[in-house]
Amino acid sequence: MIKRIKINNLSENKALVLSFLMALLVWLGWYQYTVPQSWTLLRQHWEITLTMIFGSFIAGATSEGGGAIAFPVFTKALHIASRDAKIFSLAIQSIGMSAASVTILLLRIKIAWPVIIWASLGGIPGIMISSGLLAPIIPAELVRLSFTAMVSGFAVTLAVLNWNGRNYNDSLPVFTINEKAITLLAGFCGGIMSGLVGNGIDIICFSVMVLLFRISEKIATPTSVVLMAFNALVGFLLHALILQEFTAEIKHYWLAAVPVVVLGAPLGAYLCSRLNNQTIATVLIVLIVLELITSLWVIQLNMLRIVISGSLGLLFMVAYLWMARSKYYISD
Repeated sequence: MIKRIKINNLSENKALVLSFLMALLVWLGWYQYTVPQSWTLLRQHWEITLTMIFGSFIAGATSEGGGAIAFPVFTKALHIASRDAKIFSLAIQSIGMSAASVTILLLRIKIAWPVIIWASLGGIPGIMISSGLLAPIIPAELVRLSFTAMVSGFAVTLAVLNWNGRNYNDSLPVFTINEKAITLLAGFCGGIMSGLVGNGIDIICFSVMVLLFRISEKIATPTSVVLMAFNALVGFLLHALILQEFTAEIKHYWLAAVPVVVLGAPLGAYLCSRLNNQTIATVLIVLIVLELITSLWVIQLNMLRIVISGSLGLLFMVAYLWMARSKYYISD
């Protein structure tokens, strides 16, 4: 038994060293690309660099993403347009979440690959439709408020479910055509939301995994991180190469954040692997409460926004309660 522990520790240490070497390679590439303006870039946008130290750590450790921290700072303090903040979010997650995903794979953290595959199949058309067709016509503040209402309903349901106690599944109990259809639909809805606010497929699919499939948070969280990494890459390439919306200003924001997210997100993923289910759920609920508070602070409310976001939040609440009450996937 002692020998096995030593082997596992050695393997973990190697994984962490490899993750750091990966970050080092990104730093070298970043420096080579930005020199001789490297220090000037960080100095001019130090607020973004500082914000993403915390944002990337949260993104790697939870399914909420770093938006709970980054969005209010970007829009309220830095006066960055919501649409630019959304494009930046996809661009920086394509780096940070990808780095976290590599760390998850190196550490051999268990993830639900069927969910990643089928949710991605739904997420790709979802993010393409929302980025190209819906985002230009739907007010960004309304979308953000609706997203907040959606995740707030999930926080309430998750809190009640964990308060009452529940059994966990260490893997998908079954994955037939019904589960594939559910995951595909969740991925499509998450892709729609990601194309509108810069994240969403992670928390939506996380809610399905935890509430309906009863997968433990220790598995659902890294699964959602890997899923968001792929979705962010698709969204970033869509905005940069097809929609041509990756402007020079957003690019400067992105370059100011790359050096910190490539280390912060993997550290968050590693910390998550050391926490138990209850702690992960508690941290997520606290972050969603923070998301609610900051959204109400940042976004100017009016009757139309309240009615639409409230109705959407109520709709998702019904879905959450249905999933939480389902006994089909509960293990004996």
